Amino acid sequence: MRTPLSSTRFLQRSSRLLSTKPPAMHPLTAASLNPAILNVEYAVRGELAIKAEEYRNQLKNPDHGLPFDRVISSNIGNPQQKGLDQAPITFVRQIAALMEYPALATLAPTAFPGDVLARASELQSEIGSIGAYSHSQGVPYIRHNVAKFIAERDGFTGPYAEYSDPNAIFLTAGASAGVSLLLSMLIASPNDGILIPIPQYPLYTATIAQFEGKPIPYYLSSSLSAGWSTSVSDVRDALAKAKSEGVNPKALVVINPGNPTGSVLDRGTMEDLVKICEEHSLVLLADEVYQDNLHARVSFTSFKKVAHALQSPAPLISFHSTSKGVLGECGRRGGYFECTNISPEVLALIYKMVSVGLCPPLQGQIAVDTLVRPPKKGEPSYSVWKEETGAIHKALAERTSTMTTRLGSLPGVKCYPSPGALYLFPEITLSQKAVEKAKEKGKAPDAMYALELLDETGICVVPGSGFGQKEGVWHYRLTCLCPGVEEYVGKLEKFHKGWVERYGA
Repeated sequence: MRTPLSSTRFLQRSSRLLSTKPPAMHPLTAASLNPAILNVEYAVRGELAIKAEEYRNQLKNPDHGLPFDRVISSNIGNPQQKGLDQAPITFVRQIAALMEYPALATLAPTAFPGDVLARASELQSEIGSIGAYSHSQGVPYIRHNVAKFIAERDGFTGPYAEYSDPNAIFLTAGASAGVSLLLSMLIASPNDGILIPIPQYPLYTATIAQFEGKPIPYYLSSSLSAGWSTSVSDVRDALAKAKSEGVNPKALVVINPGNPTGSVLDRGTMEDLVKICEEHSLVLLADEVYQDNLHARVSFTSFKKVAHALQSPAPLISFHSTSKGVLGECGRRGGYFECTNISPEVLALIYKMVSVGLCPPLQGQIAVDTLVRPPKKGEPSYSVWKEETGAIHKALAERTSTMTTRLGSLPGVKCYPSPGALYLFPEITLSQKAVEKAKEKGKAPDAMYALELLDETGICVVPGSGFGQKEGVWHYRLTCLCPGVEEYVGKLEKFHKGWVERYGA
């Protein structure tokens, strides 16, 4: 039995404890984190987007003192964001509402067409509550619907499972999550490289940097008559250069339709790229999220269709998303990737990795189902769906045409045709005076152009340096999503003319 401490001894002991200094604390700093993340850059959400948000908050003050009354976020393909205001597709939202709150079918039955009620009931019987986890690979029923969509899209007439295996389809939280997962698995050492188009969507360089791989750039070609195109010889040159430098190429990324360029690949080029992947044992990563965004008289052909026609053994992973197309449901984070010519062993490893995240968001999965199963002709929702989607396609085509023509007529600007996606990528000639001024400020010249554009007009774009470009050539990317295109383009024209007056052509 312990003897109780006397009050004197207790005070002496407490005094000693209080006088003992705690160990020195080492604060969390950037230098103490994984150094790979310091090399990650993501231009579409970078400096300009941050400054645009600061201006948006400043505009809430009646005495804001800014030379514009609103910020136009033309930096990212986010159709339903405030200010762009693309209306959601009614069919998508009605299904989502009933899945979120099934009692609406009883409380407000006349608010929903019969095919919507039937679809929601069908999904509920397969999924149950969307508050529960699903299968880690995604709801099996929805994956079967995706497989059927792929077969029908590509004109396959046999049983869809012979063309597209639901067990080789993974639903994801947007296409970006799938891209990140696959790159993390492909990059096994710092010498592993990924071929990426330049200009490219910065998700790829950012993710390659995160996993400490090597980007292998292949440059796209451009002309005012033909727009942007992929040169097969340039891809071969990039491969040869990488191998001569000790880099081990693992995969070829192709974005089709292109981002930021809007280019659409021809069938011959696609066939050649598949053959390159065969020759060099590359995985073909086909980013096809803009396949429903076509503005000219061109049609989309999937790499799956091309590889199947060639009977190619090349490993292929194809990505799609609910964020683009006419759905524009970016915030729901719905997407999928399909694996073709991937071994069961690797599929099992992919499944293991997606299981770590438990499952993709259920509302995103449901959005994928509406993407691949829109209303059919003769069903109650078809006419509204047809009208809404047609209006979105028409508006995008008209805005793209207007912007291409007017921006291309400005001094020192080349605006290439954009038959697909949601963007234009104008090339701007910048004077030596402007280049030197940018150097003084520690900025890329096209970044300075974009910053001054934001300061004067409230229009936020992304400089071409954020996507990659040839040395000494400058661009910026902007979306074709902005309503009020006359006013919008008018501001761009006025700014550019003022820029030329300040810095020269």
